[in-house]
Amino acid sequence: MRITTIDLFKADIPLKDPFRIAVMEMRSAMSVFLRINTDAGLSGYGEASSFWKLCGETQSIDLAAAQDLAKLLINQDPLAIEDRMADLDGFLKNNSQIRAAFDMALYDILARAANLPLYQLLGGSSARPLRTCLTLGINPAELMAEKAAAAVSRGFQIIKIKLGTNAKDDIARVRAIRSAIGPTPTIRVDANQGWDVPTALAVLTRIHELDIEYCEQPVPYWNLQDLKAIHTKSPVPIVADESVFDHHDAFRVLADDACDYVNLKLSKSGGIRTGQKLASVVDAAGRLCMIGCMMESRLGLTAAAHLASSMNHFKFFDLDSAHLLATDPIIGGMTYQKDLCLLNETPGLGVTIDAAFLEKCPKITI
Repeated sequence: MRITTIDLFKADIPLKDPFRIAVMEMRSAMSVFLRINTDAGLSGYGEASSFWKLCGETQSIDLAAAQDLAKLLINQDPLAIEDRMADLDGFLKNNSQIRAAFDMALYDILARAANLPLYQLLGGSSARPLRTCLTLGINPAELMAEKAAAAVSRGFQIIKIKLGTNAKDDIARVRAIRSAIGPTPTIRVDANQGWDVPTALAVLTRIHELDIEYCEQPVPYWNLQDLKAIHTKSPVPIVADESVFDHHDAFRVLADDACDYVNLKLSKSGGIRTGQKLASVVDAAGRLCMIGCMMESRLGLTAAAHLASSMNHFKFFDLDSAHLLATDPIIGGMTYQKDLCLLNETPGLGVTIDAAFLEKCPKITI
């Protein structure tokens, strides 16, 4: 089998509402969809979700990089994923988000060729429940409380609250949401690097009584000393997110005992291949993983769900970004049953992209 052509699509998907976190605001998901085509009639799909303030990639950067990367793959064997990704990783050290899109598409082809759903090819099971949270962007406390109550009424049992502004307002947000949803639903918080050590400890100490499952990335990604200081003193468990892109980062953060858990995102790791390595490092350290998302459509989320279903040490799931999108261009793949993420038995990722949507997307073929 040989790769014949690769199609790149500039895919802009509007959000239902502006989505604000501590370091940026988004009004649309600016993705790059790609399709790797082969002489065997099989095609594989991938998605890069540009999140520039967290990963340093814009949609334009990803489209430019994708053209260079695609040229490395033409006339190559798509089933030799180790070699193909070594080619891409060796050519481009960073740009994990667009490398993840190629990785997803190659694994999609491999599993389609094997006539197996990807999770099964990777040794997993669809029987394991993946219960996602619903994430609330930063807004006034009253509005966030309303949105949280509405999410719980729709069947979500876990609410993730974006924080990272100042102690007074962030504490008020968490209190308002707990009051609105009652004592049973789980609450997680994510500061997206927005605090310093005193602010983080002030907030976490005050909200601990509200039964908070964990806090993601309280301080800037590079400051492992402060991350460790918070982890040592915080009454709330700490998750490393932006501090961990790949397995090398995971080893460094865990060797320094700077967190309780690690958030793995395919867009940060560069895809499934490196994601497996990262998760194995976390497992070797005796810790647990969560699997998260940027602003992917159900295409990228489906790939993440397949990986999460293939390794038992994923404990936390944040695969909700499709709920934030105003339209859904994906056919097949992962579906939602209230807050459960469900995979089917279709070979590969089991996805295609709506042809009418793709017709509206600028396209480049290599």
